[in-house]
Amino acid sequence: MQTKIKTNGLIIKQQNIGEQDRLVTILTRDVGVIRAFVRQGKNIKSKNCAPTGLLCYSELKLYKGRQDYYTVESATLIDMFSGLKKELSRLSLAEYFCEIAATVAPTEQEAEEHLRLLLNALFLLSKGDVSELLIKSAVEMRLASISGYMPDLLMCPRCGAYEKDEMYFLLSGQLFCKDCFEKSPFPYGEKLSKSLTLALRHLVFAEDKKLFSFTLSEESLKKLSYITENYLSKKVEKEFATLQFYKTISS
Repeated sequence: MQTKIKTNGLIIKQQNIGEQDRLVTILTRDVGVIRAFVRQGKNIKSKNCAPTGLLCYSELKLYKGRQDYYTVESATLIDMFSGLKKELSRLSLAEYFCEIAATVAPTEQEAEEHLRLLLNALFLLSKGDVSELLIKSAVEMRLASISGYMPDLLMCPRCGAYEKDEMYFLLSGQLFCKDCFEKSPFPYGEKLSKSLTLALRHLVFAEDKKLFSFTLSEESLKKLSYITENYLSKKVEKEFATLQFYKTISS
């Protein structure tokens, strides 16, 4: 018996199968990350070719038989974020976001929050008006947080201090004031200024519509980006090949 589903989804990975077909990984609103077979997906004359390309956001009609993957019955393109193709760094960063989502987003479960975050990030990347490092940090920390890896940023766990001139962030996900960190047995922590502490909290706790609305100096953005990428990598225990490629391109 077939299970039929109508949902919206973002194509986060594609693989050619034979001469004409395509296997895609999709971050969907209703069933999370799934794999789907697209018959004639490589054929430019097929109505399902363009809507199932990488980084395309589409309305999808899917069915699932006894196999572990779905089949795309029909697809209608909603957005293809064409601005991403104007800069290789934007495109490579978008592919990094897709690799993160494929790693941390749920499977066979609702994933509307994950999908909304990626769509907002790709929209901003496509426009090119917001710093790539700012978008990158926001996606890394927010995806980690909504996927079960939220850090404890409310206060120092030893003295309860909420804000000091210097705070220290551990990749375990804890935030210490300077005095308590120096008395702790931990050998290493990232020193944070007040602005960086506030930025980290913003990435975790801000409303979705305000997530990308903050400013930092270029130097602070670089440090924030370093912190969020290493925190995410440590939590999911994975090195992302697409991140290394993005760094090569952006440098």
